[in-house]
Amino acid sequence: MNFHRNKRPPLEITLTPMIDVVFLLLIFFMVTTTFTRETGLNINLPEAKGEETPDNNKSITLLIDHEGNYFISTDDDMKGKLIDPKVTTLKRELIKAMGNRPETPFVISADGKASHQVVIRALDIVSQVGFKHIAFATKEPEALQ
Repeated sequence: MNFHRNKRPPLEITLTPMIDVVFLLLIFFMVTTTFTRETGLNINLPEAKGEETPDNNKSITLLIDHEGNYFISTDDDMKGKLIDPKVTTLKRELIKAMGNRPETPFVISADGKASHQVVIRALDIVSQVGFKHIAFATKEPEALQ
């Protein structure tokens, strides 16, 4: 009887596949993070001189683009949520955003080319919902050269 064991070669840990996996993960995360940019609305605010309001409280902003679409944005959710332009839908979403805090500052940020009717309708609905502090967002007028 032969009781001799076959000699096994010593175990080796090759690092090449592990390095390949790490580089693939690195490339994957680099590529996917470039696609997580926040998309914003392009709103050209009307120009006006005025005082800047203190930003000590959280506010709710109603964005109105040049086509008359409504977007609600809170400090918690800066992306803005598209709202159906129907009066009942806008009212319901504003009530949901306000909760039981009618003292929350409310800002209407309308594009300069937005229809006057759309902005007045929004202002009317905001006051019907019960917001107490309503402001309009504007930008400083450019100096004449």
